[in-house]
Amino acid sequence: MKRIIFIHGKNPKPPAAEHARLLRRCLLHGVAQVDPATATEIAAGNSFSLVAWSKLFYGIERDIEQVRPWVERLLQAGPQAAPPGDARPLKYRLARTLYKLGDRFHWLIPLIPDRRIKRSIQETEIYFSNRDNIACRVREPLKQVLREAAGGNDKVLLIGHSMGSIIAYDALWELHHLEGMDRCVDCLLTIGSPLGMHYVQRHLIGLNGDHPHNYPGNIRRWVNIAARGDLVALDKSLRDDFSDMIAQQYIEQIDDHCKGIYNHYRDSRGLNVHKSYGYLVNPVVAQVIADWWQLA
Repeated sequence: MKRIIFIHGKNPKPPAAEHARLLRRCLLHGVAQVDPATATEIAAGNSFSLVAWSKLFYGIERDIEQVRPWVERLLQAGPQAAPPGDARPLKYRLARTLYKLGDRFHWLIPLIPDRRIKRSIQETEIYFSNRDNIACRVREPLKQVLREAAGGNDKVLLIGHSMGSIIAYDALWELHHLEGMDRCVDCLLTIGSPLGMHYVQRHLIGLNGDHPHNYPGNIRRWVNIAARGDLVALDKSLRDDFSDMIAQQYIEQIDDHCKGIYNHYRDSRGLNVHKSYGYLVNPVVAQVIADWWQLA
């Protein structure tokens, strides 16, 4: 059986069932633009599932109607290959410079003008500190789904958006090194991922001590995609950061797609190039999903 498992990023999300339906619509819409036959195959089954962790982390849920109209507008716009206006205005370039400095020198983070970025960093710190065992609790739902998939010998495409990619990485490390689970993910697809940041890498399981680095060994292939202007994906290339995974034969291949990737999602605050919905309808993301489905 082929399974597409999606783990979302930060911020409170709508109730899991409603959120999953919206994400699935975006994924199918994107795949239909590049491979209609594959979209029909995916739609015919129950292959897509969402691992929802935001309620565990935040204790609240978001009203789906705050999101649905903007997703509908995104889907109605049809294929959009051209840049969505200026995704890198002066304010972005200043914030990116400060963010890069903050990644190296953590004490500079309060100077970052973008409140969303500062909040994102603070929430990441809560996860890494495992306050009230929160990191273990948000990893467990994904680990349970992956255990079930491995037990059924399913082929898995695991899609990790933003913070979800960090949770996915740590969960896979634990499954491999603590539970001996090998090759449970056929392809890991990270979108809008902060895994290229030095701060994040210093806190990942297996990389966060003085011992020699070790990595999850249960991923066959890793594809990373980052959109133009996405500040969360500050360092858009992951292959260079995780090349030891290939050298030490933890993984077969790591591919980056970080040029000419555009996220067209807009809401009442304007363009948001980090949103998962915009990533899922992107033709490059959709092609990776379609290709995996046909080859799995």
